[in-house]
Amino acid sequence: MGTRRTFSPGTAALAVGGALALSGLFSRRYSPDPTHPGIRDWYDSLEKPAYKPPDPVFGAAWPVLSTLLGVGAYRLMRSAPSPERDAALALCALDIAIMSGWAKIFFGERSLTGAAVGSAVLVAGAAGYVERASRVDGVAAALGVPFAAWSVFGGVMTEDLRERNRDLDGRDPGRRLPRRQTPARSARTQR
Repeated sequence: MGTRRTFSPGTAALAVGGALALSGLFSRRYSPDPTHPGIRDWYDSLEKPAYKPPDPVFGAAWPVLSTLLGVGAYRLMRSAPSPERDAALALCALDIAIMSGWAKIFFGERSLTGAAVGSAVLVAGAAGYVERASRVDGVAAALGVPFAAWSVFGGVMTEDLRERNRDLDGRDPGRRLPRRQTPARSARTQR
């Protein structure tokens, strides 16, 4: 079994920076911007809640929150080895992986249900990171709180999108299923 160690500043920075850069590049592949018109069309076709922030807010928020989480991870990597530190770092890595995977599931696969499940896992992982990191470095834990809070908000919104757009879950906008008719609506239609 390997021995645990404190990482050098360069190694810690390279590990955190590399993980965040790879996550950003992977997520970028599935962003709903003009360079991905199919993804943009599907996203635009979704019925969205009134509380959804403007798209540029999301574009700006995640990199900032990920950077804060990364600074926390850097601090943990520089701290003394312990099971709590290693668990917090593992949860941080999980959060970064889920965040990237969420973009693929939601935008790439157009799976609202899969994204809602991924959001729930992300919330649990982010909360677990904050709790474990707090045992090692209070600042590292505090740096993860905005990420955890935004993950909760994003999870609530993802579930709301899933509820509002069941007919587009896993489908392209051109393949929208007809909305279910209520018995009252069916009776009116037949008149």
